[in-house]
Amino acid sequence: MPENNNLTLVMGASANPSKYAYLAAYRLHERDKPFILLSIKPGELLGQKFLNLADKPAIEHVHTVTLYIGAIRLAEWQDYILSLKPKRIIFNPGTENMALADAANALGVETVFGCTLVMLGTGQY
Repeated sequence: MPENNNLTLVMGASANPSKYAYLAAYRLHERDKPFILLSIKPGELLGQKFLNLADKPAIEHVHTVTLYIGAIRLAEWQDYILSLKPKRIIFNPGTENMALADAANALGVETVFGCTLVMLGTGQY
């Protein structure tokens, strides 16, 4: 796993090219930004196997968690996400979960309600 402070976790990764999580991983790859793919479904993308989200793998040096899991389902992953000690959580459209955002903010984690693809495309990432 990459060991630096710029690591992005793509939660809800997909190998389906029509999914935004796929596009986000692809654009991170194009911009040489290190990332790890997490999903409850097995898969592989860009030569990287998905880590099983259900295993709640220990991952260090997390800077950003970008979410592609529906807002309602995030409750079951909240403690895990916060245990990773990210510096930032990006709530992509459809993932807006105020309980997670409030808990993250209370820990000093930056929360962004935006789109990873737009952020990457405009240099705001």
